[in-house]
Amino acid sequence: MTTSELRDLLVFSILRDSKCSECNQELWKGDFLFKEGERGLCMDCADLDELVYLPSGDAALTRRAKKHSALSAVVVRSSRARGRYERQGILVSEAALAQAEEECLADSELRALRREQDAGRRAQHDRDLALQMAQEISRLFPGCPPKEARSIAEHSARRGSGRVGRTAAGQSLEESALTLAVVAHIRHRVTISF
Repeated sequence: MTTSELRDLLVFSILRDSKCSECNQELWKGDFLFKEGERGLCMDCADLDELVYLPSGDAALTRRAKKHSALSAVVVRSSRARGRYERQGILVSEAALAQAEEECLADSELRALRREQDAGRRAQHDRDLALQMAQEISRLFPGCPPKEARSIAEHSARRGSGRVGRTAAGQSLEESALTLAVVAHIRHRVTISF
């Protein structure tokens, strides 16, 4: 969670059945619980019952709804596998959500066009990076066939891959990063599993 999220009210999407510390209302798995010190409160007792849930997934809608809501809370759920709390969405006023939905509907075409343009820019950046990497690999390893250098560069520079070409060192074409990419490629291609 970011620093700004820590300043927000936190509401927990619970993973096991519980009870409100104040009114003893049964809370079931998936219900919301607000922590006040050691006490766990239902939304009614926490005075958050007028808020509606907006799940994560649409950043523009979330940002706008939060801006228009006088009161909001971040909903988190514990991830046992990752050992941390993960954001699930937010609670905002119903009027704020309606206003945000209207605004998003009004400029949806413009936002779609921007997303398309951004995707095009990212794709061009990726092609340019792969080309520069291939040229640098060919310079560092003069015996490497150009087709193989392009293949190594495209594989290393693939967005979201977590490969060395996506690191800061890889994107700045540092010799050590490109050497690691070539070594990994050779190891992958040449190693025979028995």
